[in-house]
Amino acid sequence: MQGLIKYRRTRLPVAWLSAIALSLLLGSWLLIQGQPRAAAGGALPTLHGKGAIDLSALQAPAAPQRTLIRNAAFILTMDPALGQGDLGVIKEADILLTGDTIAAVGKNLQGNGAEVIDATGKIVMPGFVDTHNHLWQSLIRGCGTDKDLNGWLGACVFPLSGFNFSEADVYAGVRLSTLDLINTGVTTTVDWSHAFTPTFTRGNIQALSDSGLRFVFAYLGSADPAVINDMRLVKRTLIDPNPRATFQVGSHPGTADIFLPNLLAMSRLAKELRVKLHVHLLENISQRNDEAFKALAQANALGPNLLGAHGIHLTDEEINILADHDVRIMHNPLSNMRLASGVIRLPALKQAGVQVGLGLDGGTNDTSDMFNNMRAALGLQRATSLQANIVPTVNEILRMATVGGAKLLDMSDQIGSLTPGKKADLIVIDPGAVNFAPNFEAIPQIVFNTQTQNVEWVFVDGRVLKRKGKLVGVNPDAIMKDAQKVADRIHQFLFP
Repeated sequence: MQGLIKYRRTRLPVAWLSAIALSLLLGSWLLIQGQPRAAAGGALPTLHGKGAIDLSALQAPAAPQRTLIRNAAFILTMDPALGQGDLGVIKEADILLTGDTIAAVGKNLQGNGAEVIDATGKIVMPGFVDTHNHLWQSLIRGCGTDKDLNGWLGACVFPLSGFNFSEADVYAGVRLSTLDLINTGVTTTVDWSHAFTPTFTRGNIQALSDSGLRFVFAYLGSADPAVINDMRLVKRTLIDPNPRATFQVGSHPGTADIFLPNLLAMSRLAKELRVKLHVHLLENISQRNDEAFKALAQANALGPNLLGAHGIHLTDEEINILADHDVRIMHNPLSNMRLASGVIRLPALKQAGVQVGLGLDGGTNDTSDMFNNMRAALGLQRATSLQANIVPTVNEILRMATVGGAKLLDMSDQIGSLTPGKKADLIVIDPGAVNFAPNFEAIPQIVFNTQTQNVEWVFVDGRVLKRKGKLVGVNPDAIMKDAQKVADRIHQFLFP
């Protein structure tokens, strides 16, 4: 490892820097000494401390039997069959939740015995779906702010393959990120975990489970049989028993020997487990040299179960390949700007019929603010095209952040719109604040004006995670304190 790290710091072509860095991640299981491994078909490692998995605690506490959100100024159902336009808007209306399910949306609903929330003047909409993130990276916020993707990876991420993360370390970072997500109204997140060790993985999943969020755990794997066995074990024992959790397989597409065997193995595993394969796709221009599409074809990975994060440096031919195979793309505009990665060809992707969702992408944007993310996604296209009416429109970006993300994940039968029968994942926005007032055109103002502090209520599965602007059932100060201790150690490790 030391030789690779030393070699990486010389003046190599950027593509080789990216390849070496990614290979360090894929090989990190072999590089960290003294970490437990799960034997084939074996039991979970015996773990102790804050992150220890307790299967009996994986399900969130029961939601109130009935909740009536009454007299909202606007309900954006995202279901055109329920309301006006493609956002399915209903004015001056109510929404009734029964347990973890949306029971009814409409005017003058009766909620006998229900807890009543007065939403007069408020806006109700589905919770946001964050399709690509790395939640542990809250621990390295602010690192490498003058570097592009490859420089940031080399300075802030890949050296940490040698950092001895405890379960509690990972728990602190991921749990902090979950609070940030809840604050901004995210109700479903896809956490693409670097899964450095079994201990890292279990602390990560414990924090996600404790958060109350609906989540997808994307496990970065390799061809190592021990890793593959642990991936099967994690899905079977930690993800499948949790009704709010879903599993994905993570990998990197490339034809080089450090990439292709891992991609082949992960493509096979994703098919075996009947889950999605989630890769980083052409994020940096240097990754053109990885021959990603050739590798994906060799791995027989092209299809609706393939998710590609970023998808910035795509040719016309490649966009058509994505469309022909129903490959989905996760757009991370804040991260792409921060790391000088480029601007996605969103109009071309949409015209071709490629499904696109929004992602927040971990420590590479230093925030979990979905409102800023929507503004950036919209603004980047206008700034580069010099057109104000280009894709995405305000309505399109709101759909992309909700029902579009749910559809991309094949979860739109459960979430993404406020359709009766779906899960009660929703948020209440208070526009009565100086950053939003006056209420001139409320729906566009959701994108252009709203900030995290305007999110007053957050529900997942009908359970309140944020009430009247305050996080519920958690001590944010204690979590921040724990995360700061880990961040201090990491900073000393990276910059002794």
